[in-house]
Amino acid sequence: MVNPQWTRIWVLAHDRQLELGPKGRLMAIINTTPDSFSDGGEHHDPQRAIAFAHQCVEDGADILDIGGESTRPGAAEVSLDEEQARILPVITALAATSQTLISVDTYRAQTARAAVSAGAHIINDVHGLQREPEIAAVAAQTGAGLCIMHTGRDRQTLPDIIEDQLVFLKQSLEIAEQAGVKREQIVLDPGFGFAKDTEQNYTLMARLTELHAFGLPLLIGTSRKRFLGAATGRDAAERDAATAATTALTRTMGAALFRVHNVAMNRDALAVADAMLKHFQ
Repeated sequence: MVNPQWTRIWVLAHDRQLELGPKGRLMAIINTTPDSFSDGGEHHDPQRAIAFAHQCVEDGADILDIGGESTRPGAAEVSLDEEQARILPVITALAATSQTLISVDTYRAQTARAAVSAGAHIINDVHGLQREPEIAAVAAQTGAGLCIMHTGRDRQTLPDIIEDQLVFLKQSLEIAEQAGVKREQIVLDPGFGFAKDTEQNYTLMARLTELHAFGLPLLIGTSRKRFLGAATGRDAAERDAATAATTALTRTMGAALFRVHNVAMNRDALAVADAMLKHFQ
């Protein structure tokens, strides 16, 4: 098992960086959409999104992840203009009022470039660079941190969940390398819930350490996902305790970053996991 406290420096845009390893880091989900699966519409208004982001910082968020298009199954795509109209005012305001790191949740190269220009430090692509490969060039040119996520959507997947991760993410990393992205800019996200059924999600979690073969930090996004509801019987908005359990579990398996809705609860889960990991042998 890889030591979860192995230190790595994540290189980001605007001459920023983040130390990963010694303590778990939290990425707060700030949805500016009207139709997200657990908090749709709650932060659709820019001022409400900004206020919520500042609350997340007070609760312990290291990164604010701003998204303008729902990634729930079956969600309608939004136009490029609509996506940018939702997120750019929020990113601009946060960059002007906070030193907290900002991530943009988008697969579109043009939106990613505009977001970094507005002050974002990180690009978070749920299509793993494989929908608009040009987004890798944006990361290379701007120096932005790059979250590369695995997805099983709109593609033929392999029967073994880890083998499919290895094949897909290897292809994504080749796209990044060819574009000139440095490995120090990259973290990997196994994409819990993205075209994975309940059993596959729990298998993926149980075998998470196998993804350390890439030698890159891991970002975990289990927050309020359906497979947690399958285990607990709870609706999406009531799955924060289950999310915190996965945060603690995957932290002990070497994950470095955790993308969550409820920052305060997951901060406490990480505090306990990190306290235990000080005794890691």
